[in-house]
Amino acid sequence: MAQIETATFAGGCFWCTEAVFRMIKGVEKVTSGYAGGERPSPTYEEVSSGQTGHKEAVQLAFDPQVVSYQELLDVFWKTHDPEQAGGQGADIGSQYQAAIFYHDENQKELAEKSKKGMEKEGTVTTEILPFQNFYPADEHHQKYFEKNPHAPYCRIVIAPKVEKVEKLFPEKLKK
Repeated sequence: MAQIETATFAGGCFWCTEAVFRMIKGVEKVTSGYAGGERPSPTYEEVSSGQTGHKEAVQLAFDPQVVSYQELLDVFWKTHDPEQAGGQGADIGSQYQAAIFYHDENQKELAEKSKKGMEKEGTVTTEILPFQNFYPADEHHQKYFEKNPHAPYCRIVIAPKVEKVEKLFPEKLKK
């Protein structure tokens, strides 16, 4: 039986981040939700207000025998804008600020090392934070791109990220 590990990333809109990681071999489950804030079990509306301290995030269950945490970090860095502060793209607000929530010292060390590598290319505003909490979003937010591929947001914002992953990481894609 595979030893499943957990990773939590905030890359702006959770629909985008979820769609990207659903494609990766070894990622067994992706859940959209909220991480890092103070309010227990927040609603989408509460998080969207920017007042809860939560970020839209995804939590991954992954098999490290198939995909390493470092490989997940590589995908994460290539699929969000690490230089943008206060959101991602047109999604502006603290709830969209990019972050890596580490679950243990190994994840922290790898995240910090990878961030240093990214800083050679420019200013990095992506935060590295200790994991505190994660609250799944409502069911209609789960698998959003899969359920709504023709919605304007999906076509304009998510589809290009999916195409980028297909181009950059073909060997890591589920068949």
